[in-house]
Amino acid sequence: MTDFAGRTAWVTGAGQGIGQAVADSFHARGATVIAFDRQWDGERPYRTVTLDIADAAAVAGTGRALFAGGAAIDVLANVAGILRMGPVEEMEDADWHDTFAVNVAGPFHMMRTVIPALKRSRGGAIVSVSSNAAHVPRAGMAAYGASKAALTSLTMTAGLELAPYGVRCNVVSPGSTDTAMQRALWDGADGAAKTIRGDPERFKLGIPLHKLATPQDIADAVVFLASPAAGHITMADLLVDGGATLGR
Repeated sequence: MTDFAGRTAWVTGAGQGIGQAVADSFHARGATVIAFDRQWDGERPYRTVTLDIADAAAVAGTGRALFAGGAAIDVLANVAGILRMGPVEEMEDADWHDTFAVNVAGPFHMMRTVIPALKRSRGGAIVSVSSNAAHVPRAGMAAYGASKAALTSLTMTAGLELAPYGVRCNVVSPGSTDTAMQRALWDGADGAAKTIRGDPERFKLGIPLHKLATPQDIADAVVFLASPAAGHITMADLLVDGGATLGR
């Protein structure tokens, strides 16, 4: 039920972290993968495209070129994202705008580009990687949390509009995941342990499963929601955070 042979998956943010794990997972399951990121390091066993998804014109042009060259699409995985930290009153305009440009406008640009093809095929799936920060507030994460809440809402709206065409749209909301983005938040060698314990002063609960997620944990959830195994699931938001938000 998670065999993607003969199907094509487009994955953003595939240069590293969760995005790379998602692209690798689709490839391992037989999909033709078209992977997007702003820069690439090393060879991949699938097609890589250099693209800034925040650039509407670039996304539209790249999409036209891919479709003109015979590319298909069955799955769009919106994984690319950035994190800019800071209290609300100290947040720089550039950080706020950049966060929304990548985390919200980028997926919007990608959806707008591929939806006509998905509607014509009367099937397929869109999966957006949001965050459990869209469910609960996090001190110092105003821009990130707000952008991920917007991404969740965008994906749900697309799901409602595309349901008559058999296109399913779902969200995966990770918690703390062992990626470069997560490690950049740590201020010492015990950063992982502190994250698992939680921080009462910042109103942040710990992780009941007592471990961080791996990028593969998140990729597995994305692949499931894109697969026939989730054929009657749409407009769902799957928390993959080890219980950190207590299932909220």
